[in-house]
Amino acid sequence: MVEQHIAVAGKQQEGHNLLEVQNITFGYGDKPLLYDVSLRVRKGEMIGLLGPNGSGKTTLLRLISGLLAPQHGTVLLEGRTLRQWGRRSAAQRIAVVPQELHIPFAFTVEHMVSLGRTPFVKPFLGSRTQHDQVVIADALNATGIVALAERIFNELSGGERQRVMIAMALAQEPSLLLLDEPTSHLDIKYQIETLELVQHLNRERGVTIIAAMHDLNLASRYFNRLLLFQRGIVADAGPAEVLEPTLLSRVYGVDVRVGILRGAKYLSVLPPDENGDDENIHKVQQETHIHLIGGGGSGEVMMRALADEQIPFSIGALNIGDSDYTLALRLAEYVIIEQPYAPISPTSLEQVRTSLAQVSLLIICPTPIGFGNVALLREAVVAAQQGLPVVLLATNDTTEHGAYDVRATDATLMSRTGMVARDYTGGEGVKLVEELLQHDAIVVVSVKEAIAYIKQLSTQRKESLS
Repeated sequence: MVEQHIAVAGKQQEGHNLLEVQNITFGYGDKPLLYDVSLRVRKGEMIGLLGPNGSGKTTLLRLISGLLAPQHGTVLLEGRTLRQWGRRSAAQRIAVVPQELHIPFAFTVEHMVSLGRTPFVKPFLGSRTQHDQVVIADALNATGIVALAERIFNELSGGERQRVMIAMALAQEPSLLLLDEPTSHLDIKYQIETLELVQHLNRERGVTIIAAMHDLNLASRYFNRLLLFQRGIVADAGPAEVLEPTLLSRVYGVDVRVGILRGAKYLSVLPPDENGDDENIHKVQQETHIHLIGGGGSGEVMMRALADEQIPFSIGALNIGDSDYTLALRLAEYVIIEQPYAPISPTSLEQVRTSLAQVSLLIICPTPIGFGNVALLREAVVAAQQGLPVVLLATNDTTEHGAYDVRATDATLMSRTGMVARDYTGGEGVKLVEELLQHDAIVVVSVKEAIAYIKQLSTQRKESLS
């Protein structure tokens, strides 16, 4: 549903894009924080960016604004890269409102707002024109802070400072306004006033808005397009599609219920009902029969194929930020999550054991095996010893001989798994796969063959029950 929405929206946006984020990756050293993020924003849109703390929302805003440069990929503003625009020209089009702004000087509100004209002041001359003064006065008036013009910025309340920062951004006459959690640290009165102001600027002045939000209820009320973010875009659609209980539970790590309260107009995100009988509680209707072990992009095609066939599955453990991670959040019934760049923890391994004890089939995708995730193969061997059928999905370039053949030798099967080339543990990964083969693991060389085997297994199960 969400992916279909994205595809349709993408077609509508062609030729009308103010901003395009094209396959950007960013991190420090060899550890990516964001991986292969793409986004299109039309002129006049108002977008809420959601996600837990540490999910990369602020980093994404900084990449869009040009404060950070992506390691890979491109940010386009009106069809040109930020580098092509140059810092001054880009600042005349993109304005940023940070979470907090600390000023060590006793600047007045009017002085603060006038700083928004800095990108337009000619170098060395330093004088502001009559047009600059008109724009500053308009920004003060539009944000309702004319009466505060002579007040000291540092002496204002949190809500008043937020309005001043928006006025300073507005003085840049931006076509794109980026706000980093504009309602954080504000009481409910100022939260509503701030978002009403932002909405007014969007509707009356046509300013395109992207705002990182932590309050899901306020986001559903003021933004008709939401991006759910977790080091990548997990969902991109309207509130009804993005604020989906199972999806939110996976991303935020807490159970929620979503619905429209009696007499209300907007969706509300609430804690789960203690009695468990609220009609708005989303429940998974289908039992999960398959568990995947993947990672590094190795599970993408398999996950999509299972989703297309409406076969429910669980997956994990996956590190946050792994290239299989964001897709798994959209498609899997259950995702076992590990912290970024961390080895599989005892807690995650216990979750894997629980999942393997409940499913009827394990599929191991052709992911590289290192010391951080080799424990998953150990759990797979234990499950196979206890009778769980296992499918080893080989890489497409390891063989041209087709699917599993009962007459094949162990050496041939081992070759078909491709594990020798993917084992970075000094041979332990290879030994564990050899043990899986000894316990009748099936080797297939395509997702199509894996799906066929799943259906065959399902048919056999039904016949045994009839």
